[in-house]
Amino acid sequence: MTAQESHSGQRPAAWYENWTEVPDSPWQGRPAPDFDRDYRTLTYERDGRVARITFNRPEKGNTITPDTPLELAHAVERADLDPRVHVMLVSGRGKGFCGGYDLGMFAERGGAPDGGVDEVTGTAVDPIAQAMNHNPWGTWDPMLDYAMMSRFNKGFSSLLHANKPTVSKLHGFAVAGGTDIALFSDQIICADDTKIGYPPTRTWGIPAAGMWAHRLGDQRAKRLLFTGDCISGKQAAEWGLAVESCPAEELDERTEALVERIARMPVNQLMMAKLALNSALLAQGVQNSGMISTVFDGVSRHTREGYAFQLRAATVGFREAVRERDEPYGDYKRAQFKKD
Repeated sequence: MTAQESHSGQRPAAWYENWTEVPDSPWQGRPAPDFDRDYRTLTYERDGRVARITFNRPEKGNTITPDTPLELAHAVERADLDPRVHVMLVSGRGKGFCGGYDLGMFAERGGAPDGGVDEVTGTAVDPIAQAMNHNPWGTWDPMLDYAMMSRFNKGFSSLLHANKPTVSKLHGFAVAGGTDIALFSDQIICADDTKIGYPPTRTWGIPAAGMWAHRLGDQRAKRLLFTGDCISGKQAAEWGLAVESCPAEELDERTEALVERIARMPVNQLMMAKLALNSALLAQGVQNSGMISTVFDGVSRHTREGYAFQLRAATVGFREAVRERDEPYGDYKRAQFKKD
C-alpha cells in the first residue's frame, strides 16, 4: 500500500480515530502502560477513552487525607500520559462526592494517622508535625502551614493543569475542601439536590484553592463566602458554577452522555482547546489567588476564633463543634438539598 493510499484522508472520518489507532501511530505495536497501583483514597480505571477516578472512602464521606492530593495527582498524570485517554471523570462512591478534609483527624485527634510509616511521614504534610504546628499554646510556623496546604492545592489543581479535559460528577455533597477539588475541574455536572459550599468560612477556614471568584464572579462568590452558605446543584447550574444539573436518578446517564461526546473528539483538539482557554483563566491570576487564599486559610486556623473552634472540637468532639458553628444559620445536619 502506498503512502497516498494509507493516508487518513482515504478513510471516512479518520480524524476521530485515537492516536493509537492510526496506521502510522507512534504507539503501533506498543502495549498499554502498566500503571497498576493500589490507592488508599481512590480507584482508577480506564474505560475506553475515559479515565475514571473515583474517591473511595465512602464510610468517611470521601473526606480528604494527606494521601488524597498525592494520589489524585498520580491518577491524573497517569491519564494525561496515556494516549488512549481523551477525558477524565472524577466522582465519589457512596452518599456524596467529597465532604472536605477529614477534620475528625485534623481537629479532634490531633492529626494522628491510622497506619504506620509511609511516604508522608517525616515530610511537611506529616499529620503529627502539622498537629504540633497547630498547638494553640505553641508557636505557629506559617510557612510550614503553607508548605502543607500548597501541596494539597498542587495535587488538586492537577485537574486544571492536566492537558486533557477533566469532568467532576457531584452528588450528595461537595463541601469545604471537596469544592477545592471540584472547582479545579474543567466541567462540573451535578445532581439537582447536591449540597455545594464552603461552611468553614464561618470559622477555621478559607478556601485555599482560591477558585470561587474565578468560577462564579465576584459578587456571587462573596455571597457564599461571607455567610458559609451552600447552594444546591440546581442553583449551581443556574449561577454558572456547574455546566449542567439534573435529577439525581438521571445523573449517571447525563454524565455518561457528556463524557462520551467529549471523548469522541480528537485528543489533540481537546488539548489545544483546553490550553487556549486555560490561558485566559491563568491570566486572571488563578495562581496568585491560590497563593493568597492558602496563606489566609492558615491564618484563619490560628486566630482566636480558629483556636476556639479547634479546642472545642478536641474537647466535645468535631460534630458538636460543627453543630455550634452552623446552628445559628439554620443549616446544621442538612446533608443535601431536598428534591423539588
